[in-house]
Amino acid sequence: MAKKENWGGSWTEEKLEAFEKYVEAYLTIMHSTREKYNGWPKEIIYFDGFAGSGSRMENDNDQMSMQSIFKDLDIQKEEAEVYQGSSERVLSLTKKFDKYYFVDLDNSALHNLKQKLLEKNLINRSCFFLTGDVNEVICEFLSQWNKDKVALVLLDPYGMQVKWSTIQKMKDKRIDLWILVPSGVIINRLIDRNGNLKNIEKLQEYLGMSKEEIMQKFYQKKASQSLFGEIEITEKKKNTIHVIAETYVEKLKKIFKYVTEKPLELKNSKKVIIYHFIFASNNKSAKKIAGQIIELKIKK
Repeated sequence: MAKKENWGGSWTEEKLEAFEKYVEAYLTIMHSTREKYNGWPKEIIYFDGFAGSGSRMENDNDQMSMQSIFKDLDIQKEEAEVYQGSSERVLSLTKKFDKYYFVDLDNSALHNLKQKLLEKNLINRSCFFLTGDVNEVICEFLSQWNKDKVALVLLDPYGMQVKWSTIQKMKDKRIDLWILVPSGVIINRLIDRNGNLKNIEKLQEYLGMSKEEIMQKFYQKKASQSLFGEIEITEKKKNTIHVIAETYVEKLKKIFKYVTEKPLELKNSKKVIIYHFIFASNNKSAKKIAGQIIELKIKK
């Protein structure tokens, strides 16, 4: 396990610990199911959409775009760094997936991850390393989907790279999803006080909402007195970070049957929420297990 001081705040460890506990439970249940139902599921798959191990804000237009947003919003290093230690943890578990897909847009980061895992003797023939935009790779992955497959998907980017249209493609699949939503660190800051919405296209793409829906969800009209009499102003609603998480949960419920009502809140060193870690599945028991893991983390 990596030393905490090498990476972001303690929230990264909280996320990884919660995820690892779920993966252990998932593999135990899936292998038991396979024994009970004569070999079904035939393929138990792990898909990590942001597996790279290093800094990933150097290449391609989208990452440059996110880097620009980070600069505009004055996002701190602690808040932006997302230690991708999940690959090592998942491969180290006793129970195994049949296939592992490690995806990243940054080829050099993926190469570094592969080298790191090779040094630890964790790679086997079932591991596949794919360079590309996760939105495109998932489409390809799902195009080969069939009823004999089940998958655990981890999408934990530092930003808003996952399009809502990509999430929609998982509908009616035997997929368990953990997704990291940058509710406080980015989205709350893009929803500015007065509704100017400089980055409205990014918000629409990520949330799958029209500008009108975003305005209605996060803003309110208010009467105010000016030198020329009463005027109507647009004002950001309170508790926006929580509203962002609630909104994403509600939207996920239209894709998956079961979604954790209380996501895991990940906070920076100033105890401010920067991310929500949300679970979704079409299996009721899976939601119960994920909910219990989150509750235990909250009580700590």
